[in-house]
Amino acid sequence: MQGSLQSIRDLITVHIDQLRPKHIGYGVIGLVSIVWILNLALNKTKAQASPRRNTPDLERPASRNGDKARRPGEWIPVNFERPPAEPYPDWDIHNTKPLPYRPFKYGPYYITMGLRSMKWDEWIELDNQFLKYHSDKARRIEERGAKCCKTAPEAYDGAVELLEELCDYLPQRYPSLYRKSAIGIDNLVTGEKFNIIESPLVEDPMTMAARLIQDDLALMFERPDGQYYLLAGAILLPGFWRLEDKFGMPLSEIHTSGDVPGFKEKLEKGMTNFFRRVQPSNPVLRNNYFLQVDSDLAWSHSIGDEDSDGIGWFTAEKNRAVQHHWLRSERQSLRRLPRSGAVVFTIRTYFHPVTEIAKEPYVPGRLAAAVRSWGDDVARYKGRERYQETLLEYLDKMHEEQVKNGLEIDKEEEAHTFPY
Repeated sequence: MQGSLQSIRDLITVHIDQLRPKHIGYGVIGLVSIVWILNLALNKTKAQASPRRNTPDLERPASRNGDKARRPGEWIPVNFERPPAEPYPDWDIHNTKPLPYRPFKYGPYYITMGLRSMKWDEWIELDNQFLKYHSDKARRIEERGAKCCKTAPEAYDGAVELLEELCDYLPQRYPSLYRKSAIGIDNLVTGEKFNIIESPLVEDPMTMAARLIQDDLALMFERPDGQYYLLAGAILLPGFWRLEDKFGMPLSEIHTSGDVPGFKEKLEKGMTNFFRRVQPSNPVLRNNYFLQVDSDLAWSHSIGDEDSDGIGWFTAEKNRAVQHHWLRSERQSLRRLPRSGAVVFTIRTYFHPVTEIAKEPYVPGRLAAAVRSWGDDVARYKGRERYQETLLEYLDKMHEEQVKNGLEIDKEEEAHTFPY
């Protein structure tokens, strides 16, 4: 950029004695215009290069836009409307494949929230697994009811607001699956019709919301003590945790009771600040992953019966055959609802046999390196001791075969970007 400006100055200097006053004036105007355009381009380049545009700062205290003046537990409705969603390109309930999230990396494993900005069009992801998830959820609602779907009285308005948001968004994004009606929304494939304006609703609003999408859902509400509490949820396909254990807990206790690694030391302060200041206009995403040694999407029976007290990785059969190993990849979105102030978690689980994803270029080597990078606390949390010998032996073998067949290790960064 500096070289370009110097060349322009040299050109003006060399020929200035040949110009008339009128021409000099035109030259000055032209020079100013060129400098202005170049500066705009330079500033745009710097802005695009800045990682802070897409990485929310968790440690920053409450924002300057009125949050400091807002008393804990008090929310003043905000005049915000989500931008209309564009239809998902060529979406088809039979042919649109799940997105290939592979959110594991080479190098050290860092304990962070890992937030990035979300595009509004991409709030909810549906694919050709919709009917399977829909069936699994319906079965779980029938079998377990309020153990999986529940709304506290104080959270009811927020749950209804979430349901209204979904009924507005889904027909815009997936018009071949959903149609907005005068009273709610119609599923054009299953034939279900949802009335969201009658009072009382035919079932819990979180249950109705769960039937519309493949995600699990959780709503957090701030109370006067400044903490955010889980007061509404539809947790039907969780794998390793139960809504009934966490319902009514503050955010901090949810994580400490679940022995989340590094929460007190590395996550609690930043997470508290983030929840306090997150605004309806700034949704975010995060991804994480687990390994599972059985094929049940809804509940991993390898860690114990869902209704038993003593559940945990210690009950899992050690080093089961690799055919029983599955990757459980979660894509979570977080946004604040403008009317109620509730913070919404959507939790979409992508579930794949390890033997399938290990056929993908670079994946077995990268996953093996990631599993080995876990610290002791993360390894305990993710149950590594119960499956590492079988899993790592298989992944190493698959990686070696890929290299033998011509895989170019130094080109991996060109082949994918996080979280794929």
